Amino acid sequence: MLGKNKNAAYGDDGREKVSTLIGRETTFDGDLTSAETIRIDGVINGNCTCEKKLILSVDGQVKGNISAQSVIISGRVDGDIVVQGKLELLSTGKVAGNITAGSLVIDEGAAFDGRCTMSSTTSSGLFAGAEPEAQE
Repeated sequence: MLGKNKNAAYGDDGREKVSTLIGRETTFDGDLTSAETIRIDGVINGNCTCEKKLILSVDGQVKGNISAQSVIISGRVDGDIVVQGKLELLSTGKVAGNITAGSLVIDEGAAFDGRCTMSSTTSSGLFAGAEPEAQE
């Protein structure tokens, strides 16, 4: 039922809830930040930062950097990706940029043009190629 448990992280069918949806005919210009899961079916012209999962559908495009806990890519990304957990590049996915991830799965047919660094100590918000700030 709708509104049954508004604070639940998962729906009745066990799938993770999507709190932000960018529709197929939508273009968003600017940086997008969310504490919850994002699904992108349209176009984002800017950086995406997500504290949970970012899902990029077959029709989705991101022209900017992505930083998230986990990422599933079926569409196109032109930018660097930093993922603390797992990045899945599905067969229809295309990435032109560098990837830093805890783990990486690339399906047959996917396209990736860039460098990949796998690290279990990926820093949140640190895009590949950027230098970490000095800490005192």
